[in-house]
Amino acid sequence: MHSNVDTLFENLWEDYVDITPSAYKIHELLADSENDDEIVNDHVAFRTFNLPKTSLDKLAAHFLALGYEEKGNYDFEAKKLDAKHFEHPDETKPKVFISELRVQDLSEKAQKIIHHLVEQMDDDAVKADNFLYSGKHWTVSKAEYDMLLEESEYAAWLAAWGFRANHFTVSVNFLKKTQELTDVNQMLKDAGFTLNDSGGEIKGGESVYLAQSSTMADHAYVKFEAESKMIPSCFYEFAQRYKMPDGKYYKGFVAASADKIFESTNAK
Repeated sequence: MHSNVDTLFENLWEDYVDITPSAYKIHELLADSENDDEIVNDHVAFRTFNLPKTSLDKLAAHFLALGYEEKGNYDFEAKKLDAKHFEHPDETKPKVFISELRVQDLSEKAQKIIHHLVEQMDDDAVKADNFLYSGKHWTVSKAEYDMLLEESEYAAWLAAWGFRANHFTVSVNFLKKTQELTDVNQMLKDAGFTLNDSGGEIKGGESVYLAQSSTMADHAYVKFEAESKMIPSCFYEFAQRYKMPDGKYYKGFVAASADKIFESTNAK
C-alpha cells in the first residue's frame, strides 16, 4: 500500500492527464500564475464492478490504509450503481468517490462479457500498490465494448479503460480568479471547451450546498483485441461548495447531480 497520500494522487494525476490532455489546458486557464499548485483538488472518482475480485471495498482499502474514512452511501437506480465517498482527517486531502456497477442487474449477455473480463484478472491484482492507476487487466474486443455500450456506458468505459481515476475535480472555492462556478463555466466555454449539459450546465446549487459542472470527456486511443479506436476517456469536474446552517462547508455529494456527471463520458 502507498505510504503517502500525496504520492498516490501524483501517480493518479499522471495516469489521468496522459489520456486527458485538456486537464493541462484547463489548469493554465484557471491558475492565476505559472504555478498551478494553487488548483485544489476537491475529489477524485473511480468506477468498478461489484464482483468479488473488484468490489468497491477492495478499491476503498487503498484509501482506508492511508487514513481515509467512509462517510456517505449513494444509490443510482437508473444507472444500476452503488457508491460511497471517503474523506481524510486532513481536510486539504481530496475526497474520494467510488462507485460500483450492479453487474447482476444487467442482461445475461452483458453479465457474461463482464465476468469474462474479470476472470482474466490475477486474484491479487487489486492489492498492488499501483492498482488504482493500473488500467485494464484483460483483453476486450471492440464488439464486446459496443455491446456493453448499448446497455451501460459505465460498463463500456470500465471495460475499455480499466482502473484509473475517471475524473479529477477543481475546487472552485479555492481559485484565485473567481470562486463562482458560473464564471468558471463561462471561461471554459470561451476557451472552446464543451460542457456536459445533461440536467443543465450546473447540477445542484446553493439549496443542496453543492454546485457541480464538468467538461465532456476527452477522446483517446484505446487498444482493443484486434484494433485501436478513439473513444471518450476522462473529463474534468468543477465543484463549488456552500456553507450549511452550522457554518461548515458541505463535504458530501448529491446523488441527483452525480447521476448527470456520470454522463460526461458519453459520446457526443
